[in-house]
Amino acid sequence: MLKVEGLRSKYGRIEVLHGINLTVDSGEIVTVVGANGAGKTTLLKCLSGIQPVSAGAIHFRGEALTTVPAYKRIHRGLAQSPEGRQIFTNLTVEENLRLGAYQYRDDRVEKDMDEAFHMFPILREKRNLAAGGLSGGQQQMLAMARALMARPACLLLDEPSMGLAPIIVQQIFDVVSELKSLGVTVLLVEQNAFGALKIADRGYVMETGQITMEGPAAELIADPRIRGAYLGV
Repeated sequence: MLKVEGLRSKYGRIEVLHGINLTVDSGEIVTVVGANGAGKTTLLKCLSGIQPVSAGAIHFRGEALTTVPAYKRIHRGLAQSPEGRQIFTNLTVEENLRLGAYQYRDDRVEKDMDEAFHMFPILREKRNLAAGGLSGGQQQMLAMARALMARPACLLLDEPSMGLAPIIVQQIFDVVSELKSLGVTVLLVEQNAFGALKIADRGYVMETGQITMEGPAAELIADPRIRGAYLGV
């Protein structure tokens, strides 16, 4: 579904991605793990079109995506739940969700919203409240639900567990697993390596703008280098 070849990107003169190669097959959960500053968020920004690519190629569902504007990528079926949630705090929960479906004007929008509320029941209770009044975990749920309102074939998730209590993190990861059963392909970027690899099919380890390891998630969890560097064992 998604193929990245030799991807490079810069901030000014400083190159931060150094030839990334990555694939995501339809129906997979693929995770990219690594420490803060490894370039994971920059990678997702390149995929969603908000960070310029200096070299390399991005193909999505067989189509070259590298030069396609960000707003058109969501029409192609690629949506992102960004780092830091970036919800519209002055709008209600329901208004945030409707903005996620801005490109649609059909009856299915209401069905999509019901499905989002089924996935995150607390959002139904808070649907008429300002999003800025939600807890951190609830805001993360809203950010994910808003991205899902775009009906993505592939969902890019950037650090969904950041700053959340363990019980909420587990809820978030449970939802990510559920998305796979619903046919949504997921590319998950996480510092929480164990939690991410536990639910993923395959994983990539990213360090200083490069992929240093890749393989089935179960094998990465068992690798002593990964366990020592990222799992604390």
